[in-house]
Amino acid sequence: MDIQVGKKTMEINLLSKEGNAVKIDIDGTQYNVDIAMLLNGTYSILKDGISYNAEVFRGENGKHYRVNVNYSTYNIDMLDSQAKYMRLRKHSSAEVEEQSQITAPMPCKIVKIHHSAGDRLHKGDTVLTIEAMKMQSNLKVSDDCVIEEILVGEGDSVRVDQLLVKLNYECE
Repeated sequence: MDIQVGKKTMEINLLSKEGNAVKIDIDGTQYNVDIAMLLNGTYSILKDGISYNAEVFRGENGKHYRVNVNYSTYNIDMLDSQAKYMRLRKHSSAEVEEQSQITAPMPCKIVKIHHSAGDRLHKGDTVLTIEAMKMQSNLKVSDDCVIEEILVGEGDSVRVDQLLVKLNYECE
């Protein structure tokens, strides 16, 4: 996801999460942190042996936050990350058709698989529902096709650009 802190825009990706241990990438630099939610928007963050307490206040629209850390306040805006990832994924519909596959547009979890291998789909049919950053998105086919192979299962966590489904667009 992209966030804006003041005039600076940063790209943040969740790489892994096990309990409170979180591995994130911020503008190409990886960080291992331990994050625990305490009470009502207060978080305890441990990074490199240094402890931080952060208060997070969510704005009405859910895309603006005010964060207080170490006597400093930061205004953070969540940029439209879903649209950004879908744009990156859909460089051109011809490219997607040539690839005959569906790949993960971002690190996410497979919520629902709507079809099985061998199913015939029509342009716009939903193949998978994914969830990232508490938002669900439907991955659809760009033209009539048949599912050759589904390489993931419901509940699987996948990485960006991981191959999820193989398609055959040249079927009659």
